[in-house]
Amino acid sequence: MERPVFLAEPEFETDRQDRSRRAYRLAARFGHQGEIGPAAANWFRDRLDEAHLAPGDVVLLSSPGGDLNQALIIGEMIRSRGLTTAVGVADASGQVRPAYCASACVLAYAGGTTRYGIEGSMLGVHRFVTTAPVADPVADTQRVTGAVLHYMTRMGVSSTVVEAMSQTRDIRWLGTKEAVAMNLVTDPIRRP
Repeated sequence: MERPVFLAEPEFETDRQDRSRRAYRLAARFGHQGEIGPAAANWFRDRLDEAHLAPGDVVLLSSPGGDLNQALIIGEMIRSRGLTTAVGVADASGQVRPAYCASACVLAYAGGTTRYGIEGSMLGVHRFVTTAPVADPVADTQRVTGAVLHYMTRMGVSSTVVEAMSQTRDIRWLGTKEAVAMNLVTDPIRRP
């Protein structure tokens, strides 16, 4: 399995309230196939340490998902450091381009103290599945649902996101108004 790729990007000026504020972007794309693997959280922590991000700095995410538990840990790291999140990728010139964040990636995204909506980027949710055999699938499903609900509630996201997740096995792409109503997107700007 290919390791995640994280790129520390150059400084940028925000077009929000304080135009002189500088921040660093940390663009995150999980591996060649975009999957959040079983060791992603440790790797992510090491990259955050190397980047020396300050509270309020932006973490760009682009991933189709992967390991739910690793995504929860990544989201907790993002929150504990006071970082903000956006779904996007930085091109060679440092411009943020739309991307998508689906499945477990949405859990990492929810960790942002502010969660930017970038025009053209997409957030997708679906029912979680386990590939490992479990003794009691119903109990395991209830445990995971409770953990996800507890996490999302602590992050300030409405419980309706868990309802949206439970509605389909396929990715359900959330519209901007729906993501804002769920408080998943907290600042629907064009660019962070």
